[in-house]
Amino acid sequence: MPLFRLAWSAASDIRRDLSRHKSQLFLAVLSLATGLFVAGAGLLGVGTLDRWVGHMQSLARITVFAAEGTRIETLEQTLRLDPRFVSVRRVSSEEATGLLMEYVRGAGLMLDALGSEAVPDNLELTLRDDLMELKKAIEVGQGLRAIKGVGDVVVDQERLDTLLRGARAIRNALAGFGAVLLVVAAFSTGTVVRMGIAAREEEINIMRLVGATELFILMPLLIEGAAMGLMAAIVTAGGLWVLWLPLALGKINISPFITELLKMASFSIKNLGILSLAGLTTGAAGAWWGFRSSVKQKRNAERLAQEG
Repeated sequence: MPLFRLAWSAASDIRRDLSRHKSQLFLAVLSLATGLFVAGAGLLGVGTLDRWVGHMQSLARITVFAAEGTRIETLEQTLRLDPRFVSVRRVSSEEATGLLMEYVRGAGLMLDALGSEAVPDNLELTLRDDLMELKKAIEVGQGLRAIKGVGDVVVDQERLDTLLRGARAIRNALAGFGAVLLVVAAFSTGTVVRMGIAAREEEINIMRLVGATELFILMPLLIEGAAMGLMAAIVTAGGLWVLWLPLALGKINISPFITELLKMASFSIKNLGILSLAGLTTGAAGAWWGFRSSVKQKRNAERLAQEG
């Protein structure tokens, strides 16, 4: 029972020390939040893109342009006889141009520079369900390029796969950078904990004298570090939401495509849980380092005193 009273007293004293060192606490939480923000942005972005790609895969098409000198009507008649496609739809130059101007910022200036035939008539082909897979769709696209009268061929599945692989590479880079920032933040958390230990050294020594284990002494410090990590996770989630909301609502002048993509972002329980767990773990790890470094410093000082 005395051990628990001492532990409670030590934890209360550490909380008071943290409140007295608000600037150091603020820096530790800010450092943790910065690392979590970078990693969280990557997680949220790739998760959103995954959902968008999954949605678009069901709508993926193959777009075919007629070669120079070939009439689009002739090519359309040929492809309508191909059993690999469930539908062949002709897309006029006006419709294609309208779609480009709707989703690409600055498309009007680009089209003015390229001329009125910048987006020619094309054919939109819908594959059979058994051919929608990436590898099979690419094979169909390669086969189309060998057909007489076919010019350029654009396979949506191939573009989606390239986009997703690029997003995952960015996610990995952000995760790595975020991890580096979290390691730095863990040392900041440990420094704050060490300040609390130094201020309460007498109480901790008494706990050791009455039989408290190192783990028993460490637990309140781990809780303190985890609490700082949780505060950082809350700050990060709030910062991401504040940044996301005006973009998703179209309050900021960005591409309509990006706006539609941001609307698919999900602040799910899973994502928030991952963010919170990362904050808790990093904060607790920083507290553990702060405790172990303090113990090591104390033992070195005692050894030097004995040798002297």
